[in-house]
Amino acid sequence: MKLAFIIDPIEKLDPTHDTSVALMEAAQEMGHEVWITQAGLLSVIEGKACALLDRVYLNPVQLVDGRWVKPHSWYEIKPGSFQPLEEMDVVFMRTDPPVTIPYLYATYILDAIDPAKTLTVNAPRGIRAANEKMYALQFQSVIPETIVSESKVVIRDFVSKKGSAVLKPLGGKAGEGILFLRPDDANLNSLIEISTKQGKEPVMVQTYLPEARQGDKRIILLDGEAIGAINRVPSGGEFRGNMAVGGQVVKTEITDRDREICEIVAPKLRSDGLYFVGLDVIGGYLTEVNVTSPTGVREIDRFAEDGTRLGELTIRWVDKKVQALKG
Repeated sequence: MKLAFIIDPIEKLDPTHDTSVALMEAAQEMGHEVWITQAGLLSVIEGKACALLDRVYLNPVQLVDGRWVKPHSWYEIKPGSFQPLEEMDVVFMRTDPPVTIPYLYATYILDAIDPAKTLTVNAPRGIRAANEKMYALQFQSVIPETIVSESKVVIRDFVSKKGSAVLKPLGGKAGEGILFLRPDDANLNSLIEISTKQGKEPVMVQTYLPEARQGDKRIILLDGEAIGAINRVPSGGEFRGNMAVGGQVVKTEITDRDREICEIVAPKLRSDGLYFVGLDVIGGYLTEVNVTSPTGVREIDRFAEDGTRLGELTIRWVDKKVQALKG
Protein backbone atom coordinates (compact mmCIF):
# COMPACT_ATOMS: atom_id res chain seq x y z
CA MET A 1 0.00 0.00 0.00
CA LYS A 2 0.88 3.65 -0.35
CA LEU A 3 -0.05 5.67 2.72
CA ALA A 4 -0.07 9.45 2.97
CA PHE A 5 0.02 11.16 6.38
CA ILE A 6 -1.08 14.78 6.70
CA ILE A 7 0.92 15.86 9.73
CA ASP A 8 2.48 18.88 11.38
CA PRO A 9 6.09 19.58 10.32
CA ILE A 10 7.93 16.31 10.91
CA GLU A 11 10.91 18.03 12.51
CA LYS A 12 8.60 19.22 15.30
CA LEU A 13 7.30 15.74 16.14
CA ASP A 14 8.60 13.69 19.06
CA PRO A 15 8.94 10.12 17.75
CA THR A 16 9.03 8.71 21.29
CA HIS A 17 5.54 10.10 21.93
CA ASP A 18 3.82 10.87 18.64
CA THR A 19 1.12 8.46 17.50
CA SER A 20 1.45 9.52 13.86
CA VAL A 21 5.08 8.41 13.89
CA ALA A 22 4.08 5.10 15.49
CA LEU A 23 1.59 4.51 12.66
CA MET A 24 4.12 5.46 10.00
CA GLU A 25 6.75 3.16 11.51
CA ALA A 26 4.29 0.27 11.57
CA ALA A 27 3.37 0.82 7.92
CA GLN A 28 7.02 0.93 6.87
CA GLU A 29 7.93 -2.18 8.87
CA MET A 30 5.08 -4.03 7.14
CA GLY A 31 6.52 -3.17 3.72
CA HIS A 32 4.28 -0.26 2.75
CA GLU A 33 5.28 3.10 1.28
CA VAL A 34 4.98 6.08 3.63
CA TRP A 35 4.47 9.61 2.30
CA ILE A 36 3.95 12.84 4.20
CA THR A 37 2.47 16.27 3.58
CA GLN A 38 0.96 19.16 5.51
CA ALA A 39 -2.51 20.70 5.49
CA GLY A 40 -1.11 23.87 3.93
CA LEU A 41 0.17 21.88 0.95
CA LEU A 42 -3.25 20.60 -0.13
CA SER A 43 -5.04 21.79 -3.27
CA VAL A 44 -7.97 20.91 -5.52
CA ILE A 45 -7.09 20.79 -9.22
CA GLU A 46 -9.52 19.68 -11.92
CA GLY A 47 -11.83 18.45 -9.17
CA LYS A 48 -9.22 16.26 -7.51
CA ALA A 49 -7.58 16.65 -4.10
CA CYS A 50 -3.83 16.97 -4.58
CA ALA A 51 -0.82 17.53 -2.37
CA LEU A 52 2.94 17.96 -2.44
CA LEU A 53 3.95 14.54 -1.11
CA ASP A 54 7.42 13.58 0.11
CA ARG A 55 8.57 10.02 0.67
CA VAL A 56 9.77 9.46 4.22
CA TYR A 57 12.01 6.72 5.59
CA LEU A 58 12.01 6.16 9.34
CA ASN A 59 14.59 4.79 11.74
CA PRO A 60 12.26 3.26 14.34
CA VAL A 61 12.50 4.12 18.02
CA GLN A 62 13.49 1.33 20.40
CA LEU A 63 12.00 0.33 23.74
CA VAL A 64 14.83 0.33 26.27
CA ASP A 65 14.12 -0.33 29.96
CA GLY A 66 10.49 0.67 29.50
CA ARG A 67 11.27 3.91 27.66
CA TRP A 68 11.23 4.77 23.98
CA VAL A 69 14.61 5.88 22.71
CA LYS A 70 15.04 7.56 19.32
CA PRO A 71 18.11 7.24 17.11
CA HIS A 72 20.17 10.36 16.47
CA SER A 73 18.69 10.70 12.98
CA TRP A 74 15.20 9.23 13.09
CA TYR A 75 13.88 10.16 9.62
CA GLU A 76 15.06 10.81 6.10
CA ILE A 77 13.03 12.60 3.46
CA LYS A 78 13.20 12.04 -0.27
CA PRO A 79 11.61 15.05 -1.97
CA GLY A 80 8.57 13.97 -3.89
CA SER A 81 6.12 15.59 -6.22
CA PHE A 82 2.73 17.21 -6.53
CA GLN A 83 0.21 14.42 -7.12
CA PRO A 84 -3.47 13.49 -6.65
CA LEU A 85 -4.19 11.98 -3.25
CA GLU A 86 -6.30 9.30 -4.92
CA GLU A 87 -3.01 7.76 -6.05
CA MET A 88 -2.57 6.81 -2.39
CA ASP A 89 -4.39 3.83 -0.94
CA VAL A 90 -4.90 5.56 2.40
CA VAL A 91 -4.77 9.15 3.63
CA PHE A 92 -4.42 9.75 7.37
CA MET A 93 -5.55 13.23 8.46
CA ARG A 94 -3.33 13.72 11.52
CA THR A 95 -2.92 17.49 11.79
CA ASP A 96 -3.07 18.49 15.44
CA PRO A 97 -5.88 20.70 16.70
CA PRO A 98 -7.09 23.32 17.34
CA VAL A 99 -9.64 23.05 14.56
CA THR A 100 -9.26 26.48 13.01
CA ILE A 101 -10.86 27.85 9.85
CA PRO A 102 -7.83 26.75 7.74
CA TYR A 103 -8.13 23.30 9.34
CA LEU A 104 -11.77 23.11 8.27
CA TYR A 105 -10.86 24.24 4.77
CA ALA A 106 -8.37 21.38 4.60
CA THR A 107 -11.17 18.92 5.37
CA TYR A 108 -13.22 20.38 2.49
CA ILE A 109 -10.27 19.75 0.17
CA LEU A 110 -10.11 16.15 1.43
CA ASP A 111 -13.78 15.75 0.45
CA ALA A 112 -12.51 15.80 -3.13
CA ILE A 113 -10.74 12.46 -2.65
CA ASP A 114 -12.57 9.70 -4.52
CA PRO A 115 -13.76 7.36 -1.71
CA ALA A 116 -13.92 4.47 -4.18
CA LYS A 117 -10.17 4.74 -4.68
CA THR A 118 -8.76 5.97 -1.38
CA LEU A 119 -9.62 5.48 2.28
CA THR A 120 -9.43 8.62 4.43
CA VAL A 121 -8.86 8.22 8.19
CA ASN A 122 -10.68 9.93 9.71
CA ALA A 123 -13.36 10.96 7.24
CA PRO A 124 -13.33 14.75 6.75
CA ARG A 125 -17.11 14.95 7.19
CA GLY A 126 -16.74 13.13 10.49
CA ILE A 127 -14.01 15.47 11.70
CA ARG A 128 -16.21 18.46 10.91
CA ALA A 129 -19.18 16.90 12.71
CA ALA A 130 -17.25 15.95 15.82
CA ASN A 131 -16.18 18.85 17.95
CA GLU A 132 -14.16 16.91 20.50
CA LYS A 133 -16.10 18.40 23.42
CA MET A 134 -19.62 18.70 21.96
CA TYR A 135 -19.70 15.28 20.28
CA ALA A 136 -19.97 13.53 23.66
CA LEU A 137 -23.29 15.25 24.36
CA GLN A 138 -25.02 12.72 22.09
CA PHE A 139 -24.36 10.03 24.69
CA GLN A 140 -26.20 11.39 27.71
CA SER A 141 -26.36 8.05 29.51
CA VAL A 142 -22.59 7.83 29.90
CA ILE A 143 -21.41 11.44 30.36
CA PRO A 144 -21.25 13.50 33.57
CA GLU A 145 -23.78 16.28 34.08
CA THR A 146 -22.85 18.86 31.47
CA ILE A 147 -23.95 22.26 30.21
CA VAL A 148 -22.75 24.38 27.30
CA SER A 149 -23.32 28.11 27.63
CA GLU A 150 -21.79 31.56 27.28
CA SER A 151 -24.08 32.98 29.98
CA LYS A 152 -22.38 33.90 33.24
CA VAL A 153 -25.69 33.48 35.08
CA VAL A 154 -26.23 29.95 33.72
CA ILE A 155 -22.66 28.88 34.43
CA ARG A 156 -22.62 30.36 37.98
CA ASP A 157 -25.93 28.65 38.76
CA PHE A 158 -24.57 25.28 37.59
CA VAL A 159 -21.37 25.65 39.63
CA SER A 160 -23.38 26.69 42.69
CA LYS A 161 -25.66 23.67 42.44
CA LYS A 162 -22.84 21.18 41.85
CA GLY A 163 -20.39 22.63 44.38
CA SER A 164 -17.52 22.33 41.91
CA ALA A 165 -17.17 22.00 38.16
CA VAL A 166 -14.69 21.88 35.32
CA LEU A 167 -14.83 24.45 32.51
CA LYS A 168 -13.49 23.54 29.07
CA PRO A 169 -13.10 25.77 26.00
CA LEU A 170 -14.87 24.10 23.08
CA GLY A 171 -11.85 24.51 20.82
CA GLY A 172 -9.18 23.63 23.37
CA LYS A 173 -6.57 20.89 23.17
CA ALA A 174 -4.09 19.13 25.45
CA GLY A 175 -5.75 20.53 28.57
CA GLU A 176 -5.36 24.16 27.47
CA GLY A 177 -7.75 26.56 29.17
CA ILE A 178 -9.41 23.94 31.39
CA LEU A 179 -10.37 25.46 34.74
CA PHE A 180 -11.54 24.09 38.09
CA LEU A 181 -14.45 26.19 39.35
CA ARG A 182 -15.87 26.60 42.85
CA PRO A 183 -18.80 28.85 43.83
CA ASP A 184 -16.82 30.51 46.64
CA ASP A 185 -13.88 31.47 44.40
CA ALA A 186 -13.53 35.25 44.44
CA ASN A 187 -12.28 35.03 40.85
CA LEU A 188 -15.23 33.00 39.54
CA ASN A 189 -16.83 35.86 37.61
CA SER A 190 -13.50 36.81 36.02
CA LEU A 191 -12.71 33.22 35.08
CA ILE A 192 -16.09 32.88 33.35
CA GLU A 193 -15.71 36.25 31.59
CA ILE A 194 -12.23 35.41 30.29
CA SER A 195 -13.22 31.91 29.15
CA THR A 196 -16.40 33.06 27.37
CA LYS A 197 -14.70 36.16 25.91
CA GLN A 198 -17.07 38.40 27.83
CA GLY A 199 -20.11 36.26 27.13
CA LYS A 200 -19.54 35.96 23.38
CA GLU A 201 -18.34 32.36 23.12
CA PRO A 202 -19.90 29.25 24.70
CA VAL A 203 -17.89 26.90 26.87
CA MET A 204 -18.54 23.42 28.26
CA VAL A 205 -18.97 23.02 32.01
CA GLN A 206 -19.10 19.57 33.60
CA THR A 207 -19.63 18.51 37.17
CA TYR A 208 -16.26 17.75 38.75
CA LEU A 209 -15.54 14.05 39.12
CA PRO A 210 -13.38 13.39 42.22
CA GLU A 211 -12.13 10.20 40.49
CA ALA A 212 -10.05 12.51 38.30
CA ARG A 213 -7.42 12.39 41.06
CA GLN A 214 -6.96 8.70 40.19
CA GLY A 215 -6.54 9.50 36.52
CA ASP A 216 -8.04 10.32 33.15
CA LYS A 217 -8.18 7.17 31.03
CA ARG A 218 -7.47 7.36 27.29
CA ILE A 219 -9.02 4.48 25.33
CA ILE A 220 -8.01 3.97 21.70
CA LEU A 221 -10.81 2.73 19.45
CA LEU A 222 -10.26 1.21 16.02
CA ASP A 223 -13.46 0.94 13.99
CA GLY A 224 -15.44 1.13 17.23
CA GLU A 225 -13.44 -1.56 19.05
CA ALA A 226 -11.27 -0.77 22.08
CA ILE A 227 -7.71 -1.89 21.33
CA GLY A 228 -5.80 -0.33 24.21
CA ALA A 229 -5.87 2.15 27.08
CA ILE A 230 -3.61 4.19 29.33
CA ASN A 231 -4.30 6.14 32.50
CA ARG A 232 -3.02 9.72 32.84
CA VAL A 233 -2.64 10.75 36.46
CA PRO A 234 -2.28 14.39 37.57
CA SER A 235 1.06 15.26 39.12
CA GLY A 236 1.93 17.78 41.81
CA GLY A 237 -0.81 20.30 42.45
CA GLU A 238 -2.25 19.96 38.94
CA PHE A 239 -5.85 18.72 38.61
CA ARG A 240 -5.52 17.96 34.89
CA GLY A 241 -4.17 14.58 33.80
CA ASN A 242 -3.22 15.54 30.23
CA MET A 243 0.26 14.40 29.25
CA ALA A 244 0.91 17.84 27.77
CA VAL A 245 0.65 19.41 31.25
CA GLY A 246 2.73 16.81 33.07
CA GLY A 247 0.26 13.99 33.67
CA GLN A 248 2.01 10.70 34.46
CA VAL A 249 1.08 7.67 32.38
CA VAL A 250 0.17 4.51 34.27
CA LYS A 251 -0.75 1.05 33.05
CA THR A 252 -4.48 0.32 33.15
CA GLU A 253 -7.10 -2.15 31.98
CA ILE A 254 -10.20 -1.80 29.83
CA THR A 255 -13.09 -2.45 32.23
CA ASP A 256 -16.61 -3.71 31.59
CA ARG A 257 -17.85 -0.14 32.06
CA ASP A 258 -15.33 1.08 29.49
CA ARG A 259 -16.57 -1.50 27.01
CA GLU A 260 -20.17 -0.48 27.69
CA ILE A 261 -19.27 3.13 26.82
CA CYS A 262 -17.48 1.99 23.67
CA GLU A 263 -20.48 -0.07 22.56
CA ILE A 264 -22.77 2.93 22.98
CA VAL A 265 -20.47 5.29 21.06
CA ALA A 266 -19.27 2.89 18.33
CA PRO A 267 -22.29 2.91 15.97
CA LYS A 268 -22.25 6.70 15.69
CA LEU A 269 -18.48 6.76 15.16
CA ARG A 270 -18.74 4.22 12.35
CA SER A 271 -21.60 6.08 10.66
CA ASP A 272 -19.52 9.28 10.73
CA GLY A 273 -16.43 7.57 9.29
CA LEU A 274 -14.48 8.06 12.52
CA TYR A 275 -12.29 4.96 12.58
CA PHE A 276 -9.31 5.92 14.76
CA VAL A 277 -10.59 7.61 17.91
CA GLY A 278 -9.51 8.33 21.46
CA LEU A 279 -12.12 8.33 24.23
CA ASP A 280 -11.42 10.08 27.53
CA VAL A 281 -13.05 8.40 30.53
CA ILE A 282 -13.00 9.54 34.16
CA GLY A 283 -14.68 7.55 36.91
CA GLY A 284 -16.67 5.52 34.43
CA TYR A 285 -17.96 8.58 32.54
CA LEU A 286 -17.15 9.67 29.00
CA THR A 287 -15.76 13.21 29.01
CA GLU A 288 -14.37 13.73 25.48
CA VAL A 289 -14.20 12.09 22.05
CA ASN A 290 -10.89 12.80 20.28
CA VAL A 291 -11.02 12.44 16.49
CA THR A 292 -8.48 14.84 14.95
CA SER A 293 -5.15 13.27 15.92
CA PRO A 294 -5.75 10.99 18.91
CA THR A 295 -2.58 10.17 20.81
CA GLY A 296 -1.55 7.61 23.41
CA VAL A 297 -0.30 4.73 21.25
CA ARG A 298 3.34 5.03 22.30
CA GLU A 299 2.36 5.11 25.96
CA ILE A 300 0.04 2.10 25.65
CA ASP A 301 2.67 0.10 23.75
CA ARG A 302 5.21 0.73 26.53
CA PHE A 303 3.16 -1.40 28.91
CA ALA A 304 2.17 -4.17 26.46
CA GLU A 305 3.57 -7.31 28.10
CA ASP A 306 2.82 -9.44 25.04
CA GLY A 307 4.60 -7.06 22.68
CA THR A 308 1.41 -5.93 20.97
CA ARG A 309 1.81 -2.74 18.93
CA LEU A 310 -1.30 -0.69 18.26
CA GLY A 311 0.26 0.80 15.14
CA GLU A 312 0.57 -2.66 13.61
CA LEU A 313 -3.03 -3.52 14.56
CA THR A 314 -4.19 -0.30 12.92
CA ILE A 315 -2.26 -0.77 9.67
CA ARG A 316 -3.47 -4.39 9.38
CA TRP A 317 -7.05 -3.15 9.75
CA VAL A 318 -6.41 -0.45 7.15
CA ASP A 319 -5.00 -3.05 4.74
CA LYS A 320 -8.15 -5.17 5.04
CA LYS A 321 -10.37 -2.10 4.68
CA VAL A 322 -8.55 -1.05 1.50
CA GLN A 323 -8.77 -4.56 0.02
CA ALA A 324 -12.53 -4.58 0.68
CA LEU A 325 -12.84 -1.07 -0.78
CA LYS A 326 -11.18 -2.08 -4.01
CA GLY A 327 -12.99 -5.40 -4.25
